[in-house]
Amino acid sequence: MSHASMLKARRQHQKTRKLLDLAAKQAKRRAKQALAGPVVKREKVKKEKVPKEKIKTEKVKKVKLTKEELGRQEAKKSTAGAGKKGTS
Repeated sequence: MSHASMLKARRQHQKTRKLLDLAAKQAKRRAKQALAGPVVKREKVKKEKVPKEKIKTEKVKKVKLTKEELGRQEAKKSTAGAGKKGTS
């Protein structure tokens, strides 16, 4: 037997073995399904959509600072800036 014919025989053997294995698997699967009996489909239950309710919120008006409070803020800024300059 030549090398080429050996390889050909091997390929043929692999192919037939693959087909036989596949057929055996399918037969096993069909037997299992037959044992289980007919498939009963469950009905799908649709969930009701609940619309989201919008809650009204009142807008908060911005409160303007008085001149006195603005002055305090400015004073804080100027002292903080001055302190930093002195340390460096």
